[in-house]
Amino acid sequence: MSEITDNKVVSVHYTGTLPENGEIFDSSEGRDPLTFLVGHKQMIPGFEREMMGAKTGEKREFTLNSDDAYGDYAEDGVKELNVKDFPDGIEVGMTMAAQDEMGREMPFKILSIKDETVTVDFNHPLAGKSLTFNVEVVDIKDASEEEIAHGHAHGPGGHNH
Repeated sequence: MSEITDNKVVSVHYTGTLPENGEIFDSSEGRDPLTFLVGHKQMIPGFEREMMGAKTGEKREFTLNSDDAYGDYAEDGVKELNVKDFPDGIEVGMTMAAQDEMGREMPFKILSIKDETVTVDFNHPLAGKSLTFNVEVVDIKDASEEEIAHGHAHGPGGHNH
């Protein structure tokens, strides 16, 4: 029976909750399973580590601290920007995205709007939080050479080119 190791394409059903209050922050319930290529930094660090060695049909529950999830909350991730750099109609609580110098999308949340400035937060919404996962392994297969070269799973639940 196959087990989770590097360069396996793994499909899982999962529910992620906040351990302090049980609030669900993400779940595959009612959707296709999450499919990813193990060992290629597609998942938060602790998720893959905790799933290593699991077999098809196995269920695991684990809690990750923020270091193994989305990192600590960084105060320097909060910036004040010029209100003129934003489109009309922005509101507190909206999530928008900017691009960094390399063209990567950087999502941020609007925290406050004053006369001349907009305060935004570039931290991941789950930064600084511990996360609990309930995971069931649905499928494990060997990755193709193409998937390994591309660094991600292809097909249903994975990436389509």
